[in-house]
Amino acid sequence: MAMTLRLTEEQERALALLAEADGVSKHEATVRAITEAAVRRVRDTRVQALSRDGRERYAALLDRLAQ
Repeated sequence: MAMTLRLTEEQERALALLAEADGVSKHEATVRAITEAAVRRVRDTRVQALSRDGRERYAALLDRLAQ
């Protein structure tokens, strides 16, 4: 699917620097950035859920340890 990506001059420079640092085209740098952001978001959401579940499961123990 084709799409147009409109960037400010500052964003364009950042993308060019990212692409150069990775030795890839700006297109590839954009695709990688999107993919990495999605992976981070899913991972962060999963870690938050596991943390919440652990706090709920071990709430009594955590309270005793805090005293």
